[in-house]
Amino acid sequence: MKTNKIQEQLFSLQDTQYATFTARIIPTVDRDSIIGIRTPALRAFAKELVRKEDKAAAPEEFLNGLPHKYFEENQLHAFVISLEKDFDKCVSHVEKFLPYIDNWATCDQLSPKSFKKEKEKLLPYIKKWIKSEKTYTVRFAIGMLMQHFLDENFCDQYASMVAKVKSDEYYVNMMRAWYFATALAKQYDLVLPYIQQKKLDEWTHNKAIQKSIESYRITEEEKSYLRTLKVSL
Repeated sequence: MKTNKIQEQLFSLQDTQYATFTARIIPTVDRDSIIGIRTPALRAFAKELVRKEDKAAAPEEFLNGLPHKYFEENQLHAFVISLEKDFDKCVSHVEKFLPYIDNWATCDQLSPKSFKKEKEKLLPYIKKWIKSEKTYTVRFAIGMLMQHFLDENFCDQYASMVAKVKSDEYYVNMMRAWYFATALAKQYDLVLPYIQQKKLDEWTHNKAIQKSIESYRITEEEKSYLRTLKVSL
């Protein structure tokens, strides 16, 4: 299926009011590049694309057609990659796509299913991505640590990797705060020293505490203590 045909199908799903809403919540994307398509419709389209191709392969022509013109093409790209079951193929496509991600939504929608079962193979890539100079490559790396390495796979090394990220980018530091808020919910005793010892920059420190206090997974006692650890900016 050719990319221009895909664009035609995307426009057939257009909701102009939703395009206006999307532009408001994703300010880093050029408004003219936003078609306006709701996420469930894009996910369904991604599944349709994958089904129409050989079952052993993703729709290669579309995935190789970077850079895309429209925001929704990038969203579709993220959803198609996420459906790839073969880890090596998937991570290859991820690496090609990451430099073209220019917004938090596409970054966060990229969630490959194959990564869940191949965490040992995934970790070296995360360690590389988190050192990138590209905002959304770093954000993606932190998101993968949060998604795959905060439960039985957790170790202090991973939290340290996130704490050591130095960035002036809002979308990187917001993900760092989100990571530590989630880590406090899942690994409170192990992660708390990062807050107690102020290992994060002040903005990320306070934002992590704020998000933790808003979480239903943190006890009221823990929330009360975390409030005492806020710093004045």
